Amino acid sequence: MTPITEVEGRRLALSNLEKVLYPATGFTKGEVLHYYATTAPVLLPHLRDRPVSFLRYPDGPDGQQFFAKNVPPGTPDWVTTAEVPRMEGPARMVLVQDLASLMWAANLVTEFHTPQWVITAPGEADRLVFDLDPGSPASVVECCEVALWLRERLAADGIEAYAKTSGSKGLHLAAAVRQVSSERATEYAKELAVEAERAMPRLVVHRMTKSLRPGKVFVDWSQNAARKTTAAPYTLRARAEPLVSAPVTWEEVAECHDPGSLTFRAPDLAPRLRDFGDLLAPLLDPRTATALP
Repeated sequence: MTPITEVEGRRLALSNLEKVLYPATGFTKGEVLHYYATTAPVLLPHLRDRPVSFLRYPDGPDGQQFFAKNVPPGTPDWVTTAEVPRMEGPARMVLVQDLASLMWAANLVTEFHTPQWVITAPGEADRLVFDLDPGSPASVVECCEVALWLRERLAADGIEAYAKTSGSKGLHLAAAVRQVSSERATEYAKELAVEAERAMPRLVVHRMTKSLRPGKVFVDWSQNAARKTTAAPYTLRARAEPLVSAPVTWEEVAECHDPGSLTFRAPDLAPRLRDFGDLLAPLLDPRTATALP
């Protein structure tokens, strides 16, 4: 029988709690839900008011994976949804605004991905992002070297960057910016990616062409486009283990000489939050937003 749980006055049916979703570690669906419930105070502010794309993996990372952008069938009427403009016409998407909505979505077994804009201003970026993706044999160690260069370059324009692991092989950088068109944010990010390649030609590539990427770090500037999304801070990823897209300090980035030092699993997050709090909290403060040059 599916247990019914009440969350903030909402009744939720939470299913298959004993199901092992991460066979490599035996991490169950119940543990996934517990992770999201305990991480909600820091995760929810980064989701709030941003239409969420779900990358679902209901049978674990080895099963079927699929993106769900539209409101899923069976979504409770108390879950906030909003109309979102798209090239092919408007669509309705989910906004995860509270704990009950988060737990409902987590029960679907999903990664959370968000755009760089909020629902009140579609296509007006308030975030700048860089996705640093290493091509084997490069790893997150090389991503850290590139991240430090980008941090310094952004600082030269008065922009403060923050880092998090992708929850996979790479690193994400994010900065709060004063609302600007997604087109301009994308253009600026590409300019810096090209500069990075010129400064570190043996390490960086700004084009997605796969033949160019072995041994280098692809600085993906394109995720600033209005239609693109990036894995949200603290989301679990559909990998062999319950890896998390975890915020990290710049000291950790500078001292990274082994990929394992920047690999974080769900059980690692509670002690990190006790020690550091939300390292990306400044992104939520409008006073930290900087105008693009």
